[in-house]
Amino acid sequence: MTELIFREDGYARSCTARIAAADERGIRLDRTVFYPTGGGQPGDTGVLRLPSGAAIAIVDAIKGEGDEVIHVPAPGIAAPPPGTEVTAEIDWERRHRLMRMHTCLHLLCAVVPVAVTGGQVSDGRGRLDFDVPGSALDKEAIAARLNELIAAGHEVTPRWITDDELGARPELVRTMSVKPPMGAGRVRLMEVAGIDLQPCGGTHVRNTAEIGPVILGKIENKGRQNRRINIAFA
Repeated sequence: MTELIFREDGYARSCTARIAAADERGIRLDRTVFYPTGGGQPGDTGVLRLPSGAAIAIVDAIKGEGDEVIHVPAPGIAAPPPGTEVTAEIDWERRHRLMRMHTCLHLLCAVVPVAVTGGQVSDGRGRLDFDVPGSALDKEAIAARLNELIAAGHEVTPRWITDDELGARPELVRTMSVKPPMGAGRVRLMEVAGIDLQPCGGTHVRNTAEIGPVILGKIENKGRQNRRINIAFA
C-alpha cells in the first residue's frame, strides 16, 4: 500500500519517500503526492530526486493494486534499488490547472442537474456528457451560471461516509459510467458548500474562486439524449 498524501492534501507539492519496488511498469513508493490516472483526471507528472542530486523524470502516474501508485519514468531510465530515499515532486502548475478544471466540472454538475454519462479532465479544458435532450440545454445560461458560481467563492471540502451510508443515498452518485470505489468501508465525498456533493477521489481547489473564468464550447450531440458540454479556461 502507498500512503496517498494527495488524498488528504491536494496542495502538497512534494514529499520524501522510499522506493518500495520497481518493475517494467514503473516505480512504487511507500508514500506519494502523485495522483494516478482515474476518475477522468490524468495522472501527475514530475520528478523523483535522488540524494545524489540526480532526477528521474516521471511522465505519468497510474493505479496499481489497491491504493498502490505506479510512477512511470521516462523511457530508458533505470530505477534505483528498493530502499532508496527520494523526494517526489509533482509538476505543480499542471496539477493546479487540473484541480481547477476538476472542481469546475463539479459545478457544471450542479448547473445541469441530470445524470452524467461520461467526462474528462484535461490540462486547461474539460468536458462532461449528460443524459438530456439537446434542446433542453441553453449554452449562454449555463455559462453565465457557471461563472457566477465560480466567482462567488464557495468553499470546497472533502468528507467521508461509509459504504452503507452511500448505499442508502444513491442520489449522491451522479455518474452513470463510473461507480465510486466501494468495498474499503468508506468513500470520500467532495462538497462544494451549498452547491454540490458527490463521491470523488480526485484533487480539487479549496475555493471555487481559484478556478477563474471559463468559456463553453459547442454543445455536441453524442447520441439520442447524450449531450457533451466542453469547457476551457477563458
